[in-house]
Amino acid sequence: MAWRAFPEEVRRIVYTTNQIEALNSKLRRAVRVRGHFPNDDAAMKLLFLVLNRSEKEWKMAPREWAMAKAQFAILFGERFTKAMAA
Repeated sequence: MAWRAFPEEVRRIVYTTNQIEALNSKLRRAVRVRGHFPNDDAAMKLLFLVLNRSEKEWKMAPREWAMAKAQFAILFGERFTKAMAA
């Protein structure tokens, strides 16, 4: 399926990496500030805490998400509705 099959709003949702890069930046900053970890579990705990704190900041979905969901429901039918119900 060509990328042009989707409206611009859907492409913006699918291809935007700003949110991912912002989260990666938070994770990198937390690791850089801490510097050294006694073991892998300590690093995993720090990343877990950063992710939990970041999740609380996520207030609402992008405004294009309603349009994207409608387009995905049309294109992928029952497969998409089952995935949204899970």
